[in-house]
Amino acid sequence: MCSHRCFLLLIFFLASHSSVTSRILPKISVTTTTTLDVTDSIRKTKDASSFRLNQQEEHSQYPTSSSFSLQLHSRASVRGTEHPDYNSLTLARLHRDSARVKSLTARLNLAINNITRADLKHTMYTTEQEEIEAPLISGTTQGSGEYFTRVGIGSPAREVYMVLDTGSDVNWLQCAPCAQCYHQTEPIFEPTSSSSYATLSCDAPQCKALEASECRNATCLYEVSYGDGSYTAGDFATETFTIGSASVDNVAVGCGHSNQGLFVGAAGLLGLGGGLLALPSQLNTTSFSYCLVDRDSDSSSTVEFGSDIPSDAVVAPLMRNHQLDTFYYLGLAGISVGGEMLEIPASSFEMDESGGGGVIIDSGTAVTRLQTGVYDSLRDAFVKGTTDLERTAGVAMFDTCYDLSGKTTIEVPSVAFHFPGGNMLALPAKNYMIPVDTVGTFCLAFAPTASSLAIIGNVQQQGTRVGFDLANSLIGFSANKC
Repeated sequence: MCSHRCFLLLIFFLASHSSVTSRILPKISVTTTTTLDVTDSIRKTKDASSFRLNQQEEHSQYPTSSSFSLQLHSRASVRGTEHPDYNSLTLARLHRDSARVKSLTARLNLAINNITRADLKHTMYTTEQEEIEAPLISGTTQGSGEYFTRVGIGSPAREVYMVLDTGSDVNWLQCAPCAQCYHQTEPIFEPTSSSSYATLSCDAPQCKALEASECRNATCLYEVSYGDGSYTAGDFATETFTIGSASVDNVAVGCGHSNQGLFVGAAGLLGLGGGLLALPSQLNTTSFSYCLVDRDSDSSSTVEFGSDIPSDAVVAPLMRNHQLDTFYYLGLAGISVGGEMLEIPASSFEMDESGGGGVIIDSGTAVTRLQTGVYDSLRDAFVKGTTDLERTAGVAMFDTCYDLSGKTTIEVPSVAFHFPGGNMLALPAKNYMIPVDTVGTFCLAFAPTASSLAIIGNVQQQGTRVGFDLANSLIGFSANKC
C-alpha cells in the first residue's frame, strides 16, 4: 500500500513542479468544434468593395444608458476600397499589421530600458466623470485594422472621423496650415475658426507628460511616431470635444501641421490607452467599453465611457505595466483548442519583473500574436482537428490555410481563451478562420512572434463588447453585445 501511495505522491510532485503546464479544464462547458459559415464569409469579402457610409449614422443594437454616444465604423464603410481585389486588400492589411506589432514591441522595449515619467495629475482636468458613449466603425479598407469614430472638434463643433486606438495615449488631428498632410475625408481643421482652441505653454503639465516634445516661442510642440513610418507633429493645445450630445472642454490634443502615414480618410487619432493624456484619463472616467464590428462590415457599433461591465460578461484580471502605462494587460491562464488545453510553459502569458512579456489587448493590431512555441502548439492542435479539409499554400504571415471553395459550412476545432478563476471566452469560428480572397481560401488567423509580448488583436475581438473597469482592474467580454 505504501509503494502505491508513494508512487502517486511522486507523480503529483513532478506534475506540480514541471516547467510545462498541462492544465485540466475547469468544470465549464467546452465544445470541441464550432461551425464556420463559409458562404457568408465569402459574401462579405465581395460586399466589402462596395461599402459607402450612409449619410445618417446607424444606431447600434446595443442598449445603452449613456447620455453621450460615439459610433464606431469600419474604414471600408467610411471611404470604400481602392484595392483591385480582396486578396490585395488582405496583403495590405497584413503588411500594415506587421509594422504595427513591430512598433508596439519596440516601444515597450524602449520603455523597459529607458523609461521617463511626467507627474501629471487627473485633477488638472475639469470634466466631471459621467457616462459617455460614442459610434464605432471598422477601418480596414486602406490596409489597416483600425476603427473610426466620429467626434465634434472645436467651437462651433466640426465633426470629423478619428481612428480609435487603445495602444496610444496622445489625441491628435491634422490642422491648417499644413506643411505636409495626407488626404482625409473632411476638410482640414482650422484652429483659427474655433473660439475654444488654445495652445499650451511649455511648462503646462500636459506638455510635460508628452514622451517627445519641444519648446518654441514658449509654445509646446509635440511629435508622435509610429512603427510603419507614420508620424504627426505640431502644436500641443487644448480644445473642446463634442462626444455625442455632450461637450468636453480643455481636452489636450495635438494640432498636427506635419503628418504622414496610412491614416488615409481619418482626420486624426483618439488615444484610449492607459496614460494620463489618453481620452479616458482626460474624461476622468474609470470605465469604458467598445465593440468592434466585422472588419468587412458596413454596420456600426459604439464606444462608451462610464459604462459598467455587464453582470453576464466573462471577466478577467486587467493589469498594468509599471514601465509603460499605455497598454492594457490581460490575465490569461491558457488556451484550449478542440476542448483540450494546450501544453505550454506556465510563464508564456506572464509579465516578468522588468515589464517584459505578458499579454496585451489592442484595438489597433489585427491578428493575435503568440510566442512562437505557443503558436506552434495552437496551430498543430488545430491542424490535427482539420484533417478532412484541403490544405493550400500559406498567405503572408499565415502558414495554415485551406481551400474551402465549394463548401457552405464546415466544422472546425473550437478555440477558447481561459482566464484565472475558471472563466472562458470561446471565439466564434469566423474570428479565427478568415477569408483572404473571394474564391474560398481561408487561413487560421493567429501568428507567431519572437517577442515575449503576446497581443490579442481586433480580429479575435470582433462582435464582442470589451469593457474596461479601471477602478477594479477588471476586463469583461460580452459576446454579441454590439
